[in-house]
Amino acid sequence: MFFKDLNPECDIGANCHYVKLGPFSMVIDAGMSPREVGLAALPNFSEIPSRSLDFVVATHCHLDHIGSIPILMRDHPQARLLVTPQSRIIMPILLENSYVVMKHQRRELGIKEYPLFEKSEIEGLDEHFFEMRYGMRRTFRKGGESIGIEFFDAGHVVGAGGVLLEYKHRKIFFTGDVLFRRQKILLGGKWPEEKIDTLVMETTRGSTERVEQKQIEFEIERLLLTIQYTLQRKGSVLIPTFALGRTQEVLTILQEAVKAKKIDKKVPIICSGLGLALMDTFDEISQKHPSLLFRKSVLKDLGVISLSKTKYFKPGDEPDKPTIFVISSGMMVENTPSYNIAACLLGNAKNSICFVGYCDPETPGGQLLSATSGGNFLFSTLGYSTPIRAAIERFDLSGHADREELLQAAIRLDPRAIVLTHGSEESRNWFLDEFTYGAPQIQVLSPKVGAEYNI
Repeated sequence: MFFKDLNPECDIGANCHYVKLGPFSMVIDAGMSPREVGLAALPNFSEIPSRSLDFVVATHCHLDHIGSIPILMRDHPQARLLVTPQSRIIMPILLENSYVVMKHQRRELGIKEYPLFEKSEIEGLDEHFFEMRYGMRRTFRKGGESIGIEFFDAGHVVGAGGVLLEYKHRKIFFTGDVLFRRQKILLGGKWPEEKIDTLVMETTRGSTERVEQKQIEFEIERLLLTIQYTLQRKGSVLIPTFALGRTQEVLTILQEAVKAKKIDKKVPIICSGLGLALMDTFDEISQKHPSLLFRKSVLKDLGVISLSKTKYFKPGDEPDKPTIFVISSGMMVENTPSYNIAACLLGNAKNSICFVGYCDPETPGGQLLSATSGGNFLFSTLGYSTPIRAAIERFDLSGHADREELLQAAIRLDPRAIVLTHGSEESRNWFLDEFTYGAPQIQVLSPKVGAEYNI
């Protein structure tokens, strides 16, 4: 297998793997970096000969995995876009939101190359989609040779899938982002049980040490206790969430808490646009695909209010009464609703900001998590600085498997080779060390930026 990581950074960002097997040429994911802007946010597509791809495979619909697909398809119109049925429904919604955000950033930040693709190019993806249900292997032929491709439920978010390639009796499995445990709204992921020759695996949580008492129910209870304590002192809570998956998961947790009378149902719960826009889509998918357990009745049960229907909050302003905000972005990226609401709440000690997922250290969310209480925090695009007085908490409700779970699952497959991707250098090095000492028979590779490998 020819393999080249087209992510311009050895980190989580513009996830994109260029793969060739015999006559077959493909890309696994084509993302956009959440911390870069303009063309710097894209994978190195110039490494791929024009009109050469047979397949573009989308493992799931977070923008760091699909954000640049319309750009890639522009130069490879003959390629099939392999997706799960769930991803086919969700992908255009996420890409259209990205398009709208880029248009806004062009106006507000003067990024002249935005938007990087047009709405018509998102609509044009429909003719390229090739749906593949979990567990149904398809065979494709070219030049007298064949390749088998199959999706496995990855658990991470709705529609997420690991991808198994079988070529000349060799089996290569790309994990994508994976979560093995069951969530409130989604069943856990599964890997193949058959022998794998090469495993290309994510390493997102490689630098996160497992703390035994931090089981999921413990973390949920800790989150609810923080919310209760904040409301008791007449404060408000901001929970920055990813619109796809985390928003729906957190709302379901709050729904259960209200039913159990752990949270007063009279407390206003406010959500933002894209997370709300996906509710009908999730409800539609859940009726067709039993692995998704979400129902939009959660909105009625909680009396959820759209942020767009509330008064405009200026930096330093606070709600008239204690409120729970469940809004994107999960990393509190500049000019998103969570960034703006944080500017309202951060300066008051009675409030809390609760992070429930991964935050890139270079994003505002990551910077706030590492900041010192009492110091000043600058909301640069708002031109506003405030002392950090609100409680800043992190809760381990990640949509990614623990590093120990990944390590054990990988060793059970006993592959000949493992390729470490989608993680910081520190995360990859943890896996590299563990495999070196725990499974020395496995060849382990941490690809360098721009390097080509034959595996």
